[in-house]
Amino acid sequence: MKIFGVGTDIIKVSRIEKFLNNKKSLQRLFNKDEIFYCKKKKKFINCFAKRFAAKEAFAKALGTGISKGINFNEIVISNKPSGKPFIKLTKNSKKIVEKKLTKKFRVLLSLSDEEKYAVAFVTILK
Repeated sequence: MKIFGVGTDIIKVSRIEKFLNNKKSLQRLFNKDEIFYCKKKKKFINCFAKRFAAKEAFAKALGTGISKGINFNEIVISNKPSGKPFIKLTKNSKKIVEKKLTKKFRVLLSLSDEEKYAVAFVTILK
């Protein structure tokens, strides 16, 4: 496999707070599983911020940005039992990405945060 694209994003955690009090905005940005997962965390704002950064980094690696049918809540950031984060695509976003990259592609994701910032790095292999 070769590198198709890389993307990175950093966000100030306080920026994401305004979305958390608005149910409509929250559902536009995050999948129901992400909302459930993050709301259980002690540092739930950081959890949401890392996921937001990952979605932005993925869109940058893809080369499209969030447009042309790619929706934030269809880019789902999950964790394996080991804690390793991964990206799962759903609905229309999955179809668009599979058409662009073919069905054989791999996404590598790294997330990190500290008190005020969250960062994500994505590599797409094709």
